[in-house]
Amino acid sequence: MDEITVDELAARVGEDDLVLLDVRSRGEFLGALGAPCDPRQGRIPGARHLDLADLLRLSPEEVRERVGAPEGAEVIAYCHSGNRSAHAVAILGAAGYAARNYAGSWHEWSHDPTLPLEQG
Repeated sequence: MDEITVDELAARVGEDDLVLLDVRSRGEFLGALGAPCDPRQGRIPGARHLDLADLLRLSPEEVRERVGAPEGAEVIAYCHSGNRSAHAVAILGAAGYAARNYAGSWHEWSHDPTLPLEQG
């Protein structure tokens, strides 16, 4: 599938049929760690966490169990710069999900102070 833009994602955050999957490390997800090039640390509101390192070790059945997306939901993966999430999209697709990559990822999101974030 194609990538999602920051504008489309910002408009869709909180939709029932959208699962947002943060594939960064737990520290990045919580906002405790992050790249110094990002002015803000945290995650996109409503995101679920599943580190790419963990995702790589799961079978397709385990991926579906861990992601827990409802039938018909679209899964959007993001990381810091779109690289890890691109790998995640391939894994999610193999597990049967309609998945898209947010290539701008946290780096892009963190640079717009009008976009919401969660921490902790």
